[in-house]
Amino acid sequence: MLTSRDFWIGDYDYKALLSVKNKHIPFFGPNQRIPVVLALILGIQHALAMLGGLVVPPILLSGPAGAGLSADDQIYLVAASLVWCGLGTLLQVSRIPVGKGYFIGSGVVNVIGTSFAFVNTALTFLNTEFARGTCQLAEDGSKLPCPEAYGAILGTASTVAIVAVVLSFTPPRYLRRIFTPLITGTVLLLIGLSLMSSGITNWAGGSGCQDGGLCPSADAPMAAPYGSPRLIGLGFLVWISIILIDLLGPPLLKNASVMLGLLVGIIVAAACGYFDTSVIDNAPAATFLWVRRFPLSVRGELVLPFLAAYLIVISEGIGNITATCEVSRLPVEGPRYASHIQGGLLSDALLSCLAGLGTVPPSTTFSQNCSVLQLSNNTSRVSGYVCGAILILAGVFSKFGAVFIAMPSSLIGGMTTFLFASVCVAGIKLLSGVHWSRRNRFIATASLSLGFAAICQPSWFSNFFTYSGSNHSLRGFLDALTLIVEESYLIALFIAVPLQAVMPLGEDDVVPPRDGDHDSVESVNQTKSARYQHSIERVGDVDEEMALGPIDSK
Repeated sequence: MLTSRDFWIGDYDYKALLSVKNKHIPFFGPNQRIPVVLALILGIQHALAMLGGLVVPPILLSGPAGAGLSADDQIYLVAASLVWCGLGTLLQVSRIPVGKGYFIGSGVVNVIGTSFAFVNTALTFLNTEFARGTCQLAEDGSKLPCPEAYGAILGTASTVAIVAVVLSFTPPRYLRRIFTPLITGTVLLLIGLSLMSSGITNWAGGSGCQDGGLCPSADAPMAAPYGSPRLIGLGFLVWISIILIDLLGPPLLKNASVMLGLLVGIIVAAACGYFDTSVIDNAPAATFLWVRRFPLSVRGELVLPFLAAYLIVISEGIGNITATCEVSRLPVEGPRYASHIQGGLLSDALLSCLAGLGTVPPSTTFSQNCSVLQLSNNTSRVSGYVCGAILILAGVFSKFGAVFIAMPSSLIGGMTTFLFASVCVAGIKLLSGVHWSRRNRFIATASLSLGFAAICQPSWFSNFFTYSGSNHSLRGFLDALTLIVEESYLIALFIAVPLQAVMPLGEDDVVPPRDGDHDSVESVNQTKSARYQHSIERVGDVDEEMALGPIDSK
């Protein structure tokens, strides 16, 4: 059997994956075996489709825009995130019974990546720590490494994830009543807009060099002033390459357009001498989790914001798993469907709960793999296992992760600006399916008013509380409230959810009777929720996930 053609190649039409025309190819269900060559091709495709977005959160949180950690720490964190998400993908694709009808793992091909839902809140917290003096600045104003602040993010995220573990046992229908397309679309739109500033800052050269210094530093190869044509040109090369690959490439390449666009930029930047090759040379040949450690702690001001972020991650997870079940020709209602949701949410929550111990940011289900499933007509879990194994290998060989740290920030900026825009588009797509009654318009207006205000003027609420006493608990609580108000998607969430619960339906919320049907639009919207909730685009990444292939990949 191991030497047979069916085992290695089978009768699959491999040319169809590279064809721009639609061709009929056989369908493989989640539990069907597939040829080895096809499993390798699709596993690599799944990995490429998610890889660009997976490495962004650890780079942002550990780099100059975040905790200012050393290059060695940054390389480790990229490698650790790859390993952790590879292990998480293996668990998520599995379906492990734990008794009484509960499972760990969705049992369908869902991939795990680091979540975008926590990034902006964490960056705000880190910058506040440097502004207060809790984390130190160098004489030239650049950030000195602050592993304690990064450890506080990890520790708080892992602790708050216990709530997500409990919520994973909640029936999906109840969660969907809270996270309607109106709520989720609003939040995704604001998450994308909030992250856009870090993307465009990196595109122009990176943080820490906007005040006349050279980017990324004076001793870096091919250093240039912030916003110089050379740096903006590098980011533009990645951005336009993504567009051209998605426009002209075959379907197989379109689903990896983000990573391939970054690869084009890497090749050009390396050929022109922009890479700090010492970073790659000094990186260890191999690494794994726990090679480096960070002091874990729990910060009170992060608890409420991270709790809200986990609620978004849960909403994304329901949508992503639903979409994958639909592509896999599995039921999207009933007990079997509910068990897929429960198992997927539980494995995601457990991974996030343990992520701090693995020194990596919280994770979430990514959704761009759905386009790979649709293209290949193959939903066999074997390809998911191969994807997880590839991510683990990419993390173990840490020189692979060192490439992302050694490259100029403009390349990351060109890629992330595109990715963050795709998060915004995901929110717009969800909002386009909302019935825009006066009630829904009012809820959206009330939540977006302060959400947009926080984006336009992020520090507008920073001087509202004047307490400066020694009560650390009170100080932490007030800091948490400030962080919520100044974080666009958090304040929108805290406004929209209560309003949705208390505002009565109006006359325009009622569907005119049709063929004896007297349902309200509210019930119709709940039906639409199943349709639009699982169309969340590449987030995360917020996942929302936070989401990270071509815009139409879902």
